[in-house]
Amino acid sequence: MAYKALAPATLEIVQAVRAVAGRPMLVGVSGGADSLALAFAVAHVCKAEGVPYAAGVVDHGLQPGSAKQAETVGDQLADLGYTDVVISRVAVGTACGPEADARTARYAVLDEEARRRDADLVLGHTLDDQAETVLLGLVRGSGPRSIAGMSVRSGHRLRPLLGVRRERTRAACAELGLDVWDDPHNADARFTRSRIRERVLPVLEAELGPGVAEALARTAELVRADADLLDRLAAELLAEARQGSGLDCALLTGADPALRGRVLKTWLTESGARETPYDRVRAVEALITDWHGQGVVQLAGLAVRRSTGRLVASRH
Repeated sequence: MAYKALAPATLEIVQAVRAVAGRPMLVGVSGGADSLALAFAVAHVCKAEGVPYAAGVVDHGLQPGSAKQAETVGDQLADLGYTDVVISRVAVGTACGPEADARTARYAVLDEEARRRDADLVLGHTLDDQAETVLLGLVRGSGPRSIAGMSVRSGHRLRPLLGVRRERTRAACAELGLDVWDDPHNADARFTRSRIRERVLPVLEAELGPGVAEALARTAELVRADADLLDRLAAELLAEARQGSGLDCALLTGADPALRGRVLKTWLTESGARETPYDRVRAVEALITDWHGQGVVQLAGLAVRRSTGRLVASRH
């Protein structure tokens, strides 16, 4: 099928994929409008360019009939021309909540399938998902990196649809005659992201006018550029401040706070901290900037103290 023969919404999705294509692709498909439209576009572009492509479907087992739904998605993918489809059943933990644990389990499977094929993992996040991510970062006070949202490319992961509205993926599926499955979890008010999607963003659009989602996505793009630069500078500072497994307090005392905070978060995570909440990072920073003999700072999985001018960490 020539590009000019595609209907408008489908053409928009195909062009978004074409802009980042070039390597083998494994697309993650749930059966929702975003991933089905993306799956069509990946197959269309890869066939035209002679590039291998495949699909991964993950059954989390969180809902009755999930196995049957996964099989249905597999059948749709076969109809779209996919001959390489892997359907995986994963166990979802409970440590971080169902949303986060399901995402972690899903990515672990899809990442492995992509690596086995030396392929990019292509994901169906849209501009609306980006806007939701920015709002989540704002309300959680998670800092610039969280507000920076998602990148089109992050390592081997590709998100071609970050400039495409969700309504366009649904329109593309209608143009293509694809049977879309709407995951009830996406509208479940128990989940923060669902409430942002179903309640908060519509209110903002109604009260402030159209374009809120686009403005939030644009904010992510602008903040990401600044955050990338700060992260590079912080990495250089961290390398300079390392003393064995510890950090040189004298060198960090005069560092810019924006860089020092990044250095500490990275070092704490590398040292074994399971979480780095704002108040704990500030307490560790005080061992450098406000040293008056205070004791150990406790984090989840880690204890940090100052000794002979160095920050040192021990796991527990």
